[in-house]
Amino acid sequence: MSFLSRNPLHHSPEFRRRRFMNWFPLGLTYATMYMGRYNFNLIKNDIGAWYHLDKAQMGLIATFGFWTYGLSVMINGPLADRIGGRKAILIGALGAGMLNLGVGLMFFNGWTAHVLWNMSWLWSLNMYFQSFGALSVVKVNSTWFHVRERGIFGGIFGIMISSGYFLATTIGSVLLATFANWNVIWFVPAAAMITMFLVDLLLVRNRPSHAGHADFDTGDGSNAHHAEDAPLALKALLAKVFSNPVIIFLICAEFCTGFVRQGVMLYFTEYLAEVYHLPKTEVLFWWTGVAFMLGGIFGGLLCGWMSDTLFQSRRPPVAFFFYLVQVVMLALLGFSLGRGTWLGQLWAVVLLGLTAMFIFGVHGMLSGTASMDFGGRKAAATVAGALDGVQYIGSGLTGFGLGWVLKTYGWDGVAAAGHTPAHAWIWVACIIPFSLAGAFIMTRIWKAKPGHAAH
Repeated sequence: MSFLSRNPLHHSPEFRRRRFMNWFPLGLTYATMYMGRYNFNLIKNDIGAWYHLDKAQMGLIATFGFWTYGLSVMINGPLADRIGGRKAILIGALGAGMLNLGVGLMFFNGWTAHVLWNMSWLWSLNMYFQSFGALSVVKVNSTWFHVRERGIFGGIFGIMISSGYFLATTIGSVLLATFANWNVIWFVPAAAMITMFLVDLLLVRNRPSHAGHADFDTGDGSNAHHAEDAPLALKALLAKVFSNPVIIFLICAEFCTGFVRQGVMLYFTEYLAEVYHLPKTEVLFWWTGVAFMLGGIFGGLLCGWMSDTLFQSRRPPVAFFFYLVQVVMLALLGFSLGRGTWLGQLWAVVLLGLTAMFIFGVHGMLSGTASMDFGGRKAAATVAGALDGVQYIGSGLTGFGLGWVLKTYGWDGVAAAGHTPAHAWIWVACIIPFSLAGAFIMTRIWKAKPGHAAH
């Protein structure tokens, strides 16, 4: 069908079922891609110990990956707007799957004479293909969800992200506890991503009309007079994005989100091991993945519900609140309670889940929802690419930068070999200013609503 529905929110049960069969495989693919991205976070301290690399050197590998992702997603956003989200997710899943396989084979075969260099470029290539993930999801769903439904989609996007952390942390923990060789942590995500490539090939479609349903006006300011949108020329596409002051502020906010998000996620494994003496092979560490997942689900859904219901689809007020609560959670993470005891370890795991709730919630809201709101159907992937790209530029600073701080000053500012940290003040003190900056930026676009600034 090629006409536009006049009642976009009165979807038929058949449409809703088909939409589920579209976004659910996309979300599951994105989650498996996270498995092939955050497995590095889980294992990097083991790689460092095995090959005598310190936190700053391992952080350098992370930085190369983050910055490759950040630059690639800005390029691949306009590309996805031209080729469509379906092709983009297929390229990303297959490429990232093969690169994880390549990393696993490198370690399995002992090709590690120059491990720092080899891992850096292989991981950077993996992150190039990973960069197709979020923008593909946003691009496809920009045609399937109306503006008034997208707050809920932001919650769904947060669930996708948190499910990826769950899979990476829990399955990774089980694999490390079960197998003596940690190479398996690369092979399982590779198999999962290649499987989802085949599923997406069968099920995912770019827009409702490609699946036998009516396209409709999504209410985001896009040209809704034709069901098939002709791609914008690159110059017009970039002008649409970077002439919009709301998008510029969102880009600045996502830079802050990137530092906060990866500042926690890149070092939480060492935080639990070195501050709380909780190794990855313990059952309680497995529950960290559950805490991340539940935190992400509740954070994403709460963020989406609040913006759609309490603020008439305005995203900044909710993001402002979430940024401020991040500050509280991070401050609590800096205070160690009962180090080495089961109660203290449980406290740390719960706090990480609560912190994830407010980090993932605002990230899903800005990257997953606001990018559709202010980019419209034609520029959704480009805006998602700009937001996600700058976020990963900020993330890159947590690699060599925060890694150097922790190597030099430790978790609590006492730089001594073998020192057992009493707290983690240095760690969180480096992260908190970025949450505060994000909150301030939201005050500058407090009244921004989709459909107004999207032209």
